[in-house]
Amino acid sequence: MTSQLVTGDEGARGTVTEREAWSAGGVGVLFTAIGVVCAGGALMGLGVADGGWHGAGPIACLVASIVAYVSADLLFHGLTSVVAGEARVVQLFGRYRGTIRAPGLHWVNPFAKRRKISTRVRNHESAAAKVNDADGNPIEIAAVVVWQVEDTACAIYAVDDFTQFVAIQTETAVRHTASSYPYDARGSGALSLRDNAEEITERLSSEISARVRAAGVHVVESRLTRLSYAPEIAQAMLRKQQADAVVAARQRIVEGAVGMVEIALNRLEERAVVELDEERKAAMVSNLLVVLCSEQATQQVVNAGSLYQ
Repeated sequence: MTSQLVTGDEGARGTVTEREAWSAGGVGVLFTAIGVVCAGGALMGLGVADGGWHGAGPIACLVASIVAYVSADLLFHGLTSVVAGEARVVQLFGRYRGTIRAPGLHWVNPFAKRRKISTRVRNHESAAAKVNDADGNPIEIAAVVVWQVEDTACAIYAVDDFTQFVAIQTETAVRHTASSYPYDARGSGALSLRDNAEEITERLSSEISARVRAAGVHVVESRLTRLSYAPEIAQAMLRKQQADAVVAARQRIVEGAVGMVEIALNRLEERAVVELDEERKAAMVSNLLVVLCSEQATQQVVNAGSLYQ
């Protein structure tokens, strides 16, 4: 990524953003430095071969060899290697001079400080946090965030420790999200942590992205890895959920039984199988509902007499 640097004194007046640092090809400089070392050794040997260090010639060779060694040391010191998935932030005398992202061997100002920073995709899994949801119920929640450094300058200069910054802001966003929605909507249609996982994770990712943007971090995605009631109310909530399930099942059974009884009475009336007064219809409805709604098998009773006995 290449961005423009804010003009002026970036350390005092503006926000530092990433830009490309100047660098030369490191392989050519490496061979040049090796050649300079060889030249310095040759000059040193030439001065010794002249018969000692007396006279202007040998002294000149000595000075030239020292200059060659110092130059070679500077050339070697300016070499920096960059591997894929990493970058080098170049800083000279306390000022940001750019970032090197291209893999390979580079040569920069030997007096510049080069800080290594990883640009690989990372995972951060937050610890399980106990939070009260929107209804006040204590729940335990945790999330995993996939992120990477997008702006190396902001990551180095905008915050003290960008890794710790991401961890703290992730935990803050998870707690805020958990307290903003109920654990279970209970059929109300509102967003809930359990029933609307996709929508909740999208909002969680947006909130984390907004919180860590100052550190030059890009959030790839986030997912909830743990969501449950706290142990102190887990049993009570389990019984409540079981009771809700039983009530819903009973309601479904009753609705089906009433429909079946209605169909039976209409068929009997349409086909004129038997004529029933209101009292006998009520008795038949009662018996059919008992048969259809009972959890256990009913005992069959054969009426061997008349309809009214």
